[in-house]
Amino acid sequence: MTQLTDCLPVDRKDAVLIGRLALPEGPAPVLVRDGRVQDISRFAPTVSDALASADALPGVGGRDLGALDDLGLVADFGPEPSGAVKLLAPIDLQCVKASGVTFAISAIERVIEERAQGHADRARDIRDALQARIGADIASVKPGSDQAAQLKAALISDGLWSQYLEVAIGPDAEIFTKSPTLSAVGWGDRVGVRSDSYWNNPEPEIALVCDASGRVVGATLGNDVNLRDFEGRSALLLGKAKDNNASCALGPFIRLFDARFGIDDVRRAEISLEITGPDGFTLTGQSSMSQISRDPLELVGQAIGKHHQYPDGFALMLGTMFAPVADRDKPGQGFTHKIGDQVTVSTPRLGALVNEVTTCDLAPPWTLGISGLMRNLASRGLLGSAA
Repeated sequence: MTQLTDCLPVDRKDAVLIGRLALPEGPAPVLVRDGRVQDISRFAPTVSDALASADALPGVGGRDLGALDDLGLVADFGPEPSGAVKLLAPIDLQCVKASGVTFAISAIERVIEERAQGHADRARDIRDALQARIGADIASVKPGSDQAAQLKAALISDGLWSQYLEVAIGPDAEIFTKSPTLSAVGWGDRVGVRSDSYWNNPEPEIALVCDASGRVVGATLGNDVNLRDFEGRSALLLGKAKDNNASCALGPFIRLFDARFGIDDVRRAEISLEITGPDGFTLTGQSSMSQISRDPLELVGQAIGKHHQYPDGFALMLGTMFAPVADRDKPGQGFTHKIGDQVTVSTPRLGALVNEVTTCDLAPPWTLGISGLMRNLASRGLLGSAA
């Protein structure tokens, strides 16, 4: 059992946090400041509305819900009492986008998936060969540079070129839609992998949260759950590999950018991952944002512009360098999830995102969509109250 209060930023007293709570009357945006929780739905009925006025949020007052410590929010993954207060994913109407292949090691792992055609037992030999040929080169080039073009020409000549290397070192980043509006799960929820997947893993990441203009207003943690066997069989199966019930986790809160925390803190962040399995298996890893191949703001710039607009804002997952290769069961099979794995994604200044793995068909179904949310807000007299 994990307490939410143990999963907050280490400098929580200096942090302004935005999240969503499932209250008996419906979901509500909340502001967490000085250890207290305020329902700000009268100021902004959605988080999207709140972040459209992000500069005003530090001074906003709301309905006091009490001390965060007293809400009793725990991740025990047992049955939830009817009407219980629950922490939701901290975004609502925003589109959830993701960046792929933004670290050298993840680029190599995607090529491995492609060449192994989704078969985990072929991965080790391919990994050794690719590391020997391109491991150092790919980590040292700037995407879109003349040096990258020269490396591309050399790899094509060697018969080693891949569509994944194109987005790793070419001029255009991979930006895809991770999950539909309102489908992300939050801290203390179950995350899902397809029941017909046998090679999959978590992807611990930072997600930048942006307003409609593309301005980054804050950051949160994410788990971009990935099915390596599906995407390895064909890149055209990316939708099935990435967008499934409960396959996107965000939280616990959005930390607003201010004088104490900003984009440079994201650039320096070290993301930790811990997996504890019901079989006694444990796995830890780290993803250092200093090793990302494209600056986070460049990725934001490739997600929004004259070709892409997001009137309700968007969240952009920045990618991960973590690709677990340790054998869990048979030698050479690498890592894959089991039902009951507890996954913790953390970094000191954003806190910790804790989830338990299940299969997508056993995860709680996604039932509250945009029309349902609008009906709920209308019944509470909130739709005319946006800032």
